[in-house]
Amino acid sequence: MIETDDLSKQFGDFWAVDGISITVKPGEVLALLGQNGAGKTTTVRLLTSLLSPSRGSARINGYDVVTEPDKVRSVVGVLTEQHGLYLRMTGLDYLDYYGQVYRIDSPTRIARSRYLLELFGLEQAALKRIGEYSKGMRQKLALARTLIHEPPVLLLDEPTSAMDPESARLVRDSISGLRSSNRSIIICTHNLTEAETLADQIAIIYNGRVLIKGKVEELKRKILGQVEYEIKFSGDWPVESIKMPSGVSLVWSDKNIRRFQVENPDKANPLLIKELIKRRVNIISIKEVTRSLEQVYLEVMNQVRNA
Repeated sequence: MIETDDLSKQFGDFWAVDGISITVKPGEVLALLGQNGAGKTTTVRLLTSLLSPSRGSARINGYDVVTEPDKVRSVVGVLTEQHGLYLRMTGLDYLDYYGQVYRIDSPTRIARSRYLLELFGLEQAALKRIGEYSKGMRQKLALARTLIHEPPVLLLDEPTSAMDPESARLVRDSISGLRSSNRSIIICTHNLTEAETLADQIAIIYNGRVLIKGKVEELKRKILGQVEYEIKFSGDWPVESIKMPSGVSLVWSDKNIRRFQVENPDKANPLLIKELIKRRVNIISIKEVTRSLEQVYLEVMNQVRNA
């Protein structure tokens, strides 16, 4: 659905995007992470044929962004940081207008507009002017607009910005539903928890270049090391040495807590628990030590700054 090869954009002597190569398959969500000015917005503009690349190439749903810009725009839904809402229109008129832009027939676009307004909890405000909408309502209407022509590719810039927690949850659930309907989605966000929840892949951009990309769990192992498990127990830890399974090492201990680093949990954890039971350790709980995407991001940024 989305494929770039060495995609680059130069402004004067400055490379805003420099050699980005990514692939997003049907049904996948890719989160682009990075500081303001890292190149995320320029990448989105290249993918929508609003800018021409200085080097490299990109194809959206099979269409080349340079030679087939009209076809690219017809299959992409874009949520930009500045929504460009027409404040004197009603929500229903606004969606109907964009349905006309995409040449959708009248019965279909009216039905589609009403469906999207209901989907995002805006049906009661359908006939109100957009100027009366709250920031969160405007955000949801802008997202509804990106879906009016049922595009197979979505490019979403901060999709839950300015939303209250309930509305943000509604939008995240909607994006998850869209992923299962054979769409490819790129999300640009500063919300790392949101990215971790929604994305199949992560790409961290810095100064126009992709520093690292991959699945969330793969990046955690690569950047933060092996998985760790914490065992809480009652009573005494046996004085005699516990026989550790291969790939398991004790990394931290407290009064009634031991933390282990585990290379292959599927194989090693059952053997470790079996050994502890054999040694009559009274296990209260065993849990994986939580490692977040935020930790990955901060460590990657720290490494690049100190390089």
